[in-house]
Amino acid sequence: MADVVEGSLIRVLIVDDHQMMAEGIQAALEAEPDIRVVATVGTAADAVAAAAAHHPDVVLMDFRLPDRDGSQAAADVRRSTPGAAIVMLTGFGDDATLTRAIDAGCAGFVHKSSDIDTVVDAVRRARAGEPVFSADDLAKLVRHLRGDSPAVGSDLTSRELEVLQLLAEGVTTDTLAERLYISKHTARSHVRNILAKLGAHSKLEAVAVAARAGIVNLDPG
Repeated sequence: MADVVEGSLIRVLIVDDHQMMAEGIQAALEAEPDIRVVATVGTAADAVAAAAAHHPDVVLMDFRLPDRDGSQAAADVRRSTPGAAIVMLTGFGDDATLTRAIDAGCAGFVHKSSDIDTVVDAVRRARAGEPVFSADDLAKLVRHLRGDSPAVGSDLTSRELEVLQLLAEGVTTDTLAERLYISKHTARSHVRNILAKLGAHSKLEAVAVAARAGIVNLDPG
């Protein structure tokens, strides 16, 4: 593979107080030519400081931290470094954990039991602005979202509904542009409009809200 240009590297901050886990993830990520780990820290306070200092593209955030939980840390990081996409690392796939991560504006979730290829893929998807989730996690999240009124999504256009359904299927923005025969710029504009109309802070939250309201089908097959 050709050398990766410095500016195109995905800068990753790892936040995990389990040293062996953090070191294992760091070694695996740094073996990828397009990823650079800028720092590894073990507390929420250090995560906020490291994010402000290094401006990572992606933060891999453990949910269980010694000074506060990962959802609180994620919210703090987003306030100090709004450009960072945060992926929650969790061994707790319970509904409350997922809901709190969504409320904090996380781009998605990766279970600690996942193989390293899944973690690498999550980093790349998060950097590209795509939601990171499994169908099981999304189904759990939908059950615990607030009860939306029937009017939720009523102002979405037919094209926006098509875009939402593709996002729910895990399709990237660039790929959905190809499938719908529209430009990438137009696809991203549709996504921005969808987020605004659904009052969502991320694509993942938009998909979850839409699924809760019955706007998209989580099992299109």
